[in-house]
Amino acid sequence: MSRGKTSRTTGAIPATTTRGTVSVLARFKRFDRTQRHAVLATASNDRPHASLVAFALTLDRRGLLFATPRGTTKYRNMIGNNRVSMVIDNRENSSADYLGAEAFTIFGRAREVRQKQARTRYSSLLLRKHPDLAEFVSAPTTALILVKIDRCLHIERFQTITEWKA
Repeated sequence: MSRGKTSRTTGAIPATTTRGTVSVLARFKRFDRTQRHAVLATASNDRPHASLVAFALTLDRRGLLFATPRGTTKYRNMIGNNRVSMVIDNRENSSADYLGAEAFTIFGRAREVRQKQARTRYSSLLLRKHPDLAEFVSAPTTALILVKIDRCLHIERFQTITEWKA
């Protein structure tokens, strides 16, 4: 089906961007309950790198947590350049996604959580959502990463965008 035509499952796909009015933090909290994974984008020497990560939202909804081995490209990239972006979405890989799916694009700064009390608190938050990762998260080779959110875009209905800034 060509862009702009109407179907019963998707409706007319908009050709222009519109400003949204949703409560980004409220939607983000809901997404944390329903979505388990995000795509993390890092970069090194102008070379982008994307990785799938299991995430959890911090209680104040201003940070995202994930774990990664310290020997990975994403970890090395974050040490050299802590600016990251993440995408979380609820698509189902169907034509209904054009108007029905929602996505968040998060921009922030990543840092390893090293302080013992903070690591314990944040690890329990991540493991509450992802209990199968307990052995991985507690391994001495695993880094617990906190992404402090600077800016967040909520995208729905293909091109309706609402922005939130910290």
